Amino acid sequence: MENQQPVVIEEYNEEWPKAFIIIKSILSDKLHGLALLIEHVGSTAVPKLAAKPIIDIDVVIYSMEYLPGVIQKLEELGYIHEGDLGIKNREAFARKDIYVPYSRESDIKYEHHLYVCNIESEELQRHIMFRDILRKHPLLVSEYSNLKIQLSSEFRNNRKAYTEGKTEFVTRIMEEYKGVL
Repeated sequence: MENQQPVVIEEYNEEWPKAFIIIKSILSDKLHGLALLIEHVGSTAVPKLAAKPIIDIDVVIYSMEYLPGVIQKLEELGYIHEGDLGIKNREAFARKDIYVPYSRESDIKYEHHLYVCNIESEELQRHIMFRDILRKHPLLVSEYSNLKIQLSSEFRNNRKAYTEGKTEFVTRIMEEYKGVL
Protein backbone atom coordinates (compact mmCIF):
# COMPACT_ATOMS: atom_id res chain seq x y z
CA MET A 1 0.00 0.00 0.00
CA GLU A 2 1.36 3.43 -0.97
CA ASN A 3 0.74 4.84 2.51
CA GLN A 4 3.31 2.31 3.81
CA GLN A 5 6.17 3.78 1.77
CA PRO A 6 8.32 6.14 3.82
CA VAL A 7 8.19 9.84 3.01
CA VAL A 8 11.60 10.73 1.60
CA ILE A 9 12.35 14.36 0.80
CA GLU A 10 15.43 15.25 -1.24
CA GLU A 11 17.10 18.54 -2.05
CA TYR A 12 16.21 19.90 -5.49
CA ASN A 13 17.74 17.82 -8.28
CA GLU A 14 18.65 19.30 -11.68
CA GLU A 15 17.77 15.91 -13.21
CA TRP A 16 14.05 16.35 -12.47
CA PRO A 17 13.29 18.79 -15.31
CA LYS A 18 15.46 16.71 -17.68
CA ALA A 19 13.55 13.55 -16.77
CA PHE A 20 10.26 15.40 -17.33
CA ILE A 21 11.37 16.47 -20.82
CA ILE A 22 12.17 12.86 -21.77
CA ILE A 23 8.80 11.59 -20.52
CA LYS A 24 6.95 14.55 -22.08
CA SER A 25 8.56 13.83 -25.46
CA ILE A 26 7.37 10.21 -25.42
CA LEU A 27 3.88 11.23 -24.29
CA SER A 28 3.69 14.02 -26.90
CA ASP A 29 4.59 11.66 -29.72
CA LYS A 30 1.99 9.09 -28.64
CA LEU A 31 -0.78 11.58 -27.77
CA HIS A 32 -0.27 13.81 -30.81
CA GLY A 33 -3.57 15.52 -31.55
CA LEU A 34 -5.15 14.47 -28.24
CA ALA A 35 -3.13 16.43 -25.66
CA LEU A 36 -3.30 20.22 -25.58
CA LEU A 37 -0.45 20.53 -23.06
CA ILE A 38 1.74 18.36 -20.91
CA GLU A 39 2.59 20.18 -17.68
CA HIS A 40 5.34 19.48 -15.14
CA VAL A 41 3.60 20.19 -11.84
CA GLY A 42 4.28 19.44 -8.20
CA SER A 43 7.40 20.15 -6.20
CA THR A 44 9.88 18.73 -8.72
CA ALA A 45 8.74 21.47 -11.13
CA VAL A 46 9.96 24.26 -8.82
CA PRO A 47 13.69 25.12 -8.86
CA LYS A 48 15.40 24.80 -5.48
CA LEU A 49 12.35 23.17 -3.83
CA ALA A 50 12.98 20.04 -1.77
CA ALA A 51 10.67 17.25 -2.87
CA LYS A 52 9.83 13.58 -2.96
CA PRO A 53 11.77 12.39 -6.03
CA ILE A 54 8.62 11.69 -8.03
CA ILE A 55 7.71 13.82 -11.03
CA ASP A 56 4.06 14.88 -11.25
CA ILE A 57 2.75 15.25 -14.79
CA ASP A 58 -0.63 16.60 -15.90
CA VAL A 59 -1.66 15.81 -19.48
CA VAL A 60 -4.26 18.38 -20.49
CA ILE A 61 -7.05 17.44 -22.91
CA TYR A 62 -9.82 19.66 -24.23
CA SER A 63 -12.68 17.47 -23.04
CA MET A 64 -13.21 14.20 -21.22
CA GLU A 65 -14.82 13.02 -24.48
CA TYR A 66 -11.21 12.40 -25.62
CA LEU A 67 -10.43 10.24 -22.58
CA PRO A 68 -11.14 6.81 -24.17
CA GLY A 69 -8.63 7.54 -26.95
CA VAL A 70 -6.09 8.84 -24.43
CA ILE A 71 -6.53 5.75 -22.24
CA GLN A 72 -5.89 3.49 -25.25
CA LYS A 73 -2.72 5.39 -26.24
CA LEU A 74 -1.41 5.45 -22.67
CA GLU A 75 -2.06 1.71 -22.30
CA GLU A 76 0.18 1.20 -25.36
CA LEU A 77 2.92 3.05 -23.42
CA GLY A 78 2.44 0.77 -20.39
CA TYR A 79 0.14 2.87 -18.20
CA ILE A 80 -2.85 1.48 -16.29
CA HIS A 81 -5.94 3.67 -15.93
CA GLU A 82 -6.92 3.98 -12.26
CA GLY A 83 -9.95 6.25 -12.60
CA ASP A 84 -10.49 9.66 -11.06
CA LEU A 85 -9.67 8.55 -7.49
CA GLY A 86 -12.39 10.91 -6.27
CA ILE A 87 -11.15 14.05 -8.07
CA LYS A 88 -13.46 15.39 -10.78
CA ASN A 89 -11.97 16.00 -14.25
CA ARG A 90 -8.66 14.32 -13.35
CA GLU A 91 -7.85 10.72 -14.21
CA ALA A 92 -4.90 8.89 -12.63
CA PHE A 93 -2.58 6.43 -14.36
CA ALA A 94 -0.15 3.95 -12.81
CA ARG A 95 2.94 2.49 -14.45
CA LYS A 96 3.15 -1.26 -15.21
CA ASP A 97 6.89 -1.20 -14.56
CA ILE A 98 9.96 1.05 -14.33
CA TYR A 99 10.30 1.24 -18.14
CA VAL A 100 6.98 3.08 -18.59
CA PRO A 101 6.45 5.04 -20.76
CA TYR A 102 7.77 2.48 -23.20
CA SER A 103 10.00 3.85 -25.95
CA ARG A 104 12.49 2.60 -28.53
CA GLU A 105 15.34 3.01 -26.05
CA SER A 106 13.48 0.80 -23.53
CA ASP A 107 15.44 2.30 -20.67
CA ILE A 108 14.35 2.92 -17.09
CA LYS A 109 12.23 6.07 -16.74
CA TYR A 110 12.24 8.36 -13.74
CA GLU A 111 9.54 7.65 -11.17
CA HIS A 112 6.46 9.74 -11.91
CA HIS A 113 2.75 10.16 -11.37
CA LEU A 114 0.64 10.76 -14.46
CA TYR A 115 -2.75 12.44 -14.55
CA VAL A 116 -5.02 13.39 -17.43
CA CYS A 117 -7.13 16.49 -16.83
CA ASN A 118 -9.53 18.41 -19.01
CA ILE A 119 -9.01 22.16 -19.34
CA GLU A 120 -11.81 22.80 -16.83
CA SER A 121 -10.18 20.72 -14.09
CA GLU A 122 -9.96 22.63 -10.82
CA GLU A 123 -7.14 20.32 -9.72
CA LEU A 124 -5.14 21.20 -12.85
CA GLN A 125 -5.65 24.92 -12.24
CA ARG A 126 -4.61 24.49 -8.60
CA HIS A 127 -1.45 22.58 -9.59
CA ILE A 128 -0.40 25.22 -12.12
CA MET A 129 -1.24 28.15 -9.87
CA PHE A 130 0.67 26.79 -6.88
CA ARG A 131 3.68 25.87 -9.05
CA ASP A 132 3.75 29.32 -10.64
CA ILE A 133 3.44 31.12 -7.29
CA LEU A 134 6.40 29.18 -5.91
CA ARG A 135 8.48 29.76 -9.05
CA LYS A 136 8.02 33.53 -8.62
CA HIS A 137 8.64 33.70 -4.85
CA PRO A 138 11.95 32.16 -3.64
CA LEU A 139 11.22 32.92 0.02
CA LEU A 140 8.10 30.74 -0.19
CA VAL A 141 10.22 27.97 -1.76
CA SER A 142 12.54 28.08 1.24
CA GLU A 143 9.65 28.13 3.71
CA TYR A 144 7.88 25.25 1.96
CA SER A 145 11.10 23.20 1.73
CA ASN A 146 11.68 23.59 5.45
CA LEU A 147 8.10 22.58 6.23
CA LYS A 148 8.33 19.49 4.00
CA ILE A 149 11.63 18.40 5.55
CA GLN A 150 10.22 18.84 9.06
CA LEU A 151 7.00 16.95 8.21
CA SER A 152 8.89 14.13 6.49
CA SER A 153 10.97 13.68 9.62
CA GLU A 154 7.93 13.79 11.89
CA PHE A 155 5.69 11.60 9.69
CA ARG A 156 8.24 9.47 7.85
CA ASN A 157 5.96 6.42 7.77
CA ASN A 158 2.64 8.22 7.42
CA ARG A 159 2.10 9.82 4.01
CA LYS A 160 -1.45 10.86 4.89
CA ALA A 161 -0.30 12.87 7.93
CA TYR A 162 2.60 14.32 5.91
CA THR A 163 0.20 15.50 3.19
CA GLU A 164 -2.29 16.87 5.71
CA GLY A 165 0.56 18.76 7.39
CA LYS A 166 1.20 20.67 4.16
CA THR A 167 -2.45 21.60 3.62
CA GLU A 168 -2.50 24.74 5.78
CA PHE A 169 0.58 26.18 4.03
CA VAL A 170 -0.75 25.40 0.54
CA THR A 171 -4.20 26.81 1.32
CA ARG A 172 -2.74 29.99 2.85
CA ILE A 173 -0.43 30.61 -0.12
CA MET A 174 -3.18 29.98 -2.66
CA GLU A 175 -5.44 32.47 -0.88
CA GLU A 176 -2.76 35.13 -0.38
CA TYR A 177 -1.53 35.03 -3.98
CA LYS A 178 -4.80 34.28 -5.77
CA GLY A 179 -5.05 37.63 -7.54
CA VAL A 180 -1.30 38.26 -7.87
CA LEU A 181 -0.48 36.00 -10.83
